Amino acid sequence: QVQLVESGGGLVQAGGSLRLSCAASGSIFSINAMAWYRQAPGKQRELVAGITSGGKTYYADPVKGRFTISRDNAENTVYLQVNSLKPEDTAVYYCNVEVQLRHYWGQGTQVTVSA
Repeated sequence: QVQLVESGGGLVQAGGSLRLSCAASGSIFSINAMAWYRQAPGKQRELVAGITSGGKTYYADPVKGRFTISRDNAENTVYLQVNSLKPEDTAVYYCNVEVQLRHYWGQGTQVTVSA
């Protein structure tokens, strides 16, 4: 079993920044892809950013140039640096990791951006 613990969310003003963290623990041999999703009230969960085991990254159009995903393999941790935040970034952010073709979700961390 794999557990993911997220942290780093909070309330910030527009233009501010946060660093979200997601640490994996448990029965881990190796982690393939890691990703961040978000879900705003009344909307479907959407992929925000992803990073492969080889370090290749993906970003959804609304966050390109503002968000940066990274990983620390020694600590089994994925980060999401979120800069120049906008009110429309307000959502619960969830991390997801793939371990031997199984997917695990974090509990979510709330990001709220005020105008």
